[in-house]
Amino acid sequence: MKSLQPPSLQDVESARRRIAPFVYRTPLVRLNAGSDQNEIYLKLENLQPIGSFKIRGAGNAMELAGPAGLQHGVFTASAGNMGQGVAWNAQRLRVPCTVVVPDHAPDAKISALNRLNAGVIKVPFEEWWKTMVSHQYPGLDGFFIHPVSDEAVMAGNGTIALEVLEDLPDVGAVLVPYGGGGLSCGIASVIRALKPDVKVIGCEVDTATPLAASLSAGAPCEVQHTPSFVDGIGGKSLLQEMWPLVSRLIDGAIVVSLKQIAEAIRLLVERNRIVAEGAGAASVAAALSRSSGPGKTVCIVSGGNLDPAKLAAILRNELP
Repeated sequence: MKSLQPPSLQDVESARRRIAPFVYRTPLVRLNAGSDQNEIYLKLENLQPIGSFKIRGAGNAMELAGPAGLQHGVFTASAGNMGQGVAWNAQRLRVPCTVVVPDHAPDAKISALNRLNAGVIKVPFEEWWKTMVSHQYPGLDGFFIHPVSDEAVMAGNGTIALEVLEDLPDVGAVLVPYGGGGLSCGIASVIRALKPDVKVIGCEVDTATPLAASLSAGAPCEVQHTPSFVDGIGGKSLLQEMWPLVSRLIDGAIVVSLKQIAEAIRLLVERNRIVAEGAGAASVAAALSRSSGPGKTVCIVSGGNLDPAKLAAILRNELP
């Protein structure tokens, strides 16, 4: 496998032109949490057509592949949101799509894949993780789009940073939910090119902290992974091929608890009338912990695909 390179500014600007016809430029709004929190802003990727940012990277990768590259269909490995991003674009381009999902994938995301006419292969987490590492799955020979380790995907994700810097030029830090690094590295590549003094910080839940552990150790680490309602972030290890990018692009990690994330979800509903899934609210929980330092902070609300039953439990002050 060739070494990954971060997308150049030109790559990201080209991706923005490529995906503009079908991707929303999402709003950047203040968090309505009182005067003491008026420096926190929300980049609302949960408002994309599929409810997450994944439409950007998936769309860019599939547009670059073209009809010849997609002639045998497309597949990905995903806990749900990347699957939706690939499936939505596959439906747009009229090509078949299959998604390999872990057995803890939430019902809301599986239902969305079914609505998008994607084939779903549900496997144990360990088998799913092998697909993430090997970039292949037995019996599937279509065009594989990795949700993380793909330069075209990262370039599509980086378009978020172009919008953030245009809407809030004096931002001090960007907090990004950390799943595998494709979102944070895509964003950081743009930040480093245009505003190198702005911090890019990955946000994790304490049930799985490969980024924090790896940054602390100075090398990719494997950690204990405990499934929870926060299903969009938190793998068992930092992907080896992502380490060279992560180690030089990401300024640090903030780890928050399930309770803090649930509180952030509830706050977003009550104050901003926004529904965020666990991963999407992790950045907000991190900002509320005041760990990112002074100045204006942008939280990437990466997705809003939360099971209604889990949302109801959180609104009742329960932990799903």
